[in-house]
Amino acid sequence: MKKNILLIGGSHGIGLSIAKALHENHNVFIASRTKEALEDLSITHIPFDALTDELDTSLLPDTLDGFVFCPGSINLKPFKMMSLDTFHEDMELNFFSMVKVVKSIISKMAENSSMVFFSTVAVGTGMPFHTSVAAAKGAIEGFAKSMAAEYAPKIRVNVIAPSLVNTPLAKRLLNNDKKIEMMSERHPLKRVGTPEDIAAISVFLLSNNSTWMTGQVVGVDGGMSSLNIN
Repeated sequence: MKKNILLIGGSHGIGLSIAKALHENHNVFIASRTKEALEDLSITHIPFDALTDELDTSLLPDTLDGFVFCPGSINLKPFKMMSLDTFHEDMELNFFSMVKVVKSIISKMAENSSMVFFSTVAVGTGMPFHTSVAAAKGAIEGFAKSMAAEYAPKIRVNVIAPSLVNTPLAKRLLNNDKKIEMMSERHPLKRVGTPEDIAAISVFLLSNNSTWMTGQVVGVDGGMSSLNIN
């Protein structure tokens, strides 16, 4: 059965991989700033900036079976070099802009629908230099569990917590072979993630194969969160 699925930010990285995996079998709506990478996909694009715009819900179908919020940030610096503005900006992009969109579309979520949000391995596993992004993503995890409880059994809400994924967002950390090798070695599975790794779990959480899962934080992180082999 074709589902109506809304992606916020599906033009790059993980969001684009999710769109590619879904567009042939479902009605996919993507609200994002750009659409160049989407030209070959059978999707409906809605121009939208998560930080500044109100989502025009009149452009969406009456009901949504799936919702994914993709925008995020990776600000990695020592705490003493983090300004208060950085904390505000990370919280605004990762958390408050997400809550704003969820508020606008929650009434459209259908029976047995699914929402997918993104956290980071650094929430559950303390890592230096992650104070700002871990705080913002930690807010997402708490929000998602509360939403899952409040909207059960109608809407399932789950979170994916990746480790480092090779996307445009992570370019600064993976912009040469030496960095990629070094980051790969930190993971028990000896590689960094690909957008397709995360998209596969996203598609699973949106599908009928995960109908007994809600309120979960799913680690897709090359073993980083649970294995210590060094």
